[in-house]
Amino acid sequence: MKTQRALLSITAALVAATLGADAPGAEESSTVLSPQALQEMVQVEAEIDRIEAHAIERLAVPPDNQVQQVELLGKLMLYDKQLSVNRNEACAFCHTPETGFTGPVSELNRTTGSYPGSVRTRFSNRKPQSHAYAPLSPVLHFNPGQGDLVGGNFWDMRATGRRLGNPAAEQAEGPPTNPVEMGLPDIACAVYRASQRPYRALFESVWGRQAFAIAWPRDVEQVCARPGPPPAGAPMPVHLGSLDRGRAGATFDQMAQSIAGYEASAEVTSFTSKFDAVLAGKAQFTTQEQAGYDLFRGKAQCNACHRDGGPGEDPLFTDFTASNIGTPANPRLPYYAENRPDALGYVANPAGSSFIDGGVGNFLTKGQLLSQPSAVDQRWVKLAPGNQARIQVPTLRNVDKRPYPAFVKAYMHNGYFTSLKAIVHFYNTRDVLLRCQSHDVGESTTCWPAPESTDNMNTSRVGRLSLSDAEEDAIVSFMQTLTDGFMAVN
Repeated sequence: MKTQRALLSITAALVAATLGADAPGAEESSTVLSPQALQEMVQVEAEIDRIEAHAIERLAVPPDNQVQQVELLGKLMLYDKQLSVNRNEACAFCHTPETGFTGPVSELNRTTGSYPGSVRTRFSNRKPQSHAYAPLSPVLHFNPGQGDLVGGNFWDMRATGRRLGNPAAEQAEGPPTNPVEMGLPDIACAVYRASQRPYRALFESVWGRQAFAIAWPRDVEQVCARPGPPPAGAPMPVHLGSLDRGRAGATFDQMAQSIAGYEASAEVTSFTSKFDAVLAGKAQFTTQEQAGYDLFRGKAQCNACHRDGGPGEDPLFTDFTASNIGTPANPRLPYYAENRPDALGYVANPAGSSFIDGGVGNFLTKGQLLSQPSAVDQRWVKLAPGNQARIQVPTLRNVDKRPYPAFVKAYMHNGYFTSLKAIVHFYNTRDVLLRCQSHDVGESTTCWPAPESTDNMNTSRVGRLSLSDAEEDAIVSFMQTLTDGFMAVN
């Protein structure tokens, strides 16, 4: 009965959002979430509420050391939907344990690829990344020896970590004020909402009583209930004095650092896969898994970018660089239809159907970024042409983690692929098979759509690998050994 009520509540909210699109000057969103997607969303939200309630219980007897206190704070904030503009979307809505801390709604992964934000008619232009292992990314830097930018967080590396010394913390600062994600109009709203939550006392114990000692204006509730972006003439609509504004900024940083602390904890970044067990001498690969690993390191050239470690190097299965592998555009993304004003007059994607994701190059030129990045080092602007359309190499850890076998996961920055087999086949045959249009009957078997962008496309390790079908299957089998949970967390 509770689930049915929740489903009706979400459906009513979506109907209200759609009706609101009939306001003068607004257009109705073309995206309608299916009943199956809505039902799965209800289940995900119920699980998030359950995890949050359990974490809140721990506040009665909090950990006795500061590291674990920071981790608990980070977990509480990641599962706190009150930190979104409509108090309906936690960070965890896009990052749950059962999927390796990436998108937890199978039907959305299969259809839209990206996820709705707190304003349920707004969708992002990219699929959710995993935040497991993200804190181990280095601060973004340019390596002249290899001619690459290395590090940062987000698909376009825009959470550089150069301000806070921690890319994961700077990544955590993006979604709260992203109009198509959590949607708050001002970072001060996240601080204000946190000041009202059960974890306030623990936060003040860890970070200091000054954290929430802010003179909030009388209209703060009203201001923070209106989805961003803020009006052009009022980029910080919560009107605070200079000292209170500085205090809010510092507290927002500490909230983000707490979240990064939890993401770095053994609960999230655990190194407990079968691969790790094999390294520790506690398990053995099957014949197929070993064959896949040999191909991964050899003929298939996967290890060149998805590194399995080296001297003094954790096996993180990424080299933290960026590459354009020629992924086709994903026509299922609702973002392409977000080129008209919504009920609040916001246009997420002025380019409409002609939008092309510029990846790292767009970050370096500040082109169409939905949430604020770290400041661009002006010495890097000249690198933009060589980084256009390049996307950060993701870790392969937990790449196949799913709550049940039939669960669909979305892959690559735009969610174009929905199976590991398809990805391996693409790497193998991108430049061998014919070109075709999306939805062609032979798509992904006898032909591939054209790349979204051919700028800086990787032609040395992708496209013509001469792998057999059995070899493709073996590589998939090996990647499945990277799922955490094979060993217990100490």
